[in-house]
Amino acid sequence: MPISPFRMKKLMYVFNVFFDVNKSGQIDRKDFELAIERICKMRGWSEGDAQYADTKKILLQVWEGLKQRADQDRDGQVSHEEWCSMWDEYAKNPDKALEWQLSYMDFMFDMEDTSGDGAIDEEEFASVCVSYGIPEEECRTAFRKFSAPGESLTKEKFSVLWKEFFCTDDPEAPGNFVFGKAVFD
Repeated sequence: MPISPFRMKKLMYVFNVFFDVNKSGQIDRKDFELAIERICKMRGWSEGDAQYADTKKILLQVWEGLKQRADQDRDGQVSHEEWCSMWDEYAKNPDKALEWQLSYMDFMFDMEDTSGDGAIDEEEFASVCVSYGIPEEECRTAFRKFSAPGESLTKEKFSVLWKEFFCTDDPEAPGNFVFGKAVFD
């Protein structure tokens, strides 16, 4: 069964906003190198800092895992089709996520938990999503779609929403908004 147009929009949104950093239409190692620079600059980490080294290590491991799983034609790039095919396989059994998928999910949680208190509040969520070019009000609206007023997002709930994002065809499911977009039309 093919991927629904709704899920396709979500998958391509994550591809374009969070992975294809250089906007080449493909995901490759250069995108991850640019992401490392962007994230570390946003956090104020220099190349000699431990956080810089950790970010680089994690994201390059994510790239290697993504490339190994999704780069079906072995050209060193992940195309739209390869990306969608990989996430479609994930959606069939999200409890069997690959190591790199779990590492990326954990990395995203830690990146958004800017205070390091083990939870993401609306301010933290909005500030990180805005750094990816998402309008602030849209980020805040998205956050409110998966949380109650004043509620923070725990790692456990983040994991549930993450799985839901990649798996659901229900436009009203709270997980649809975990990447900061408030409407997929």
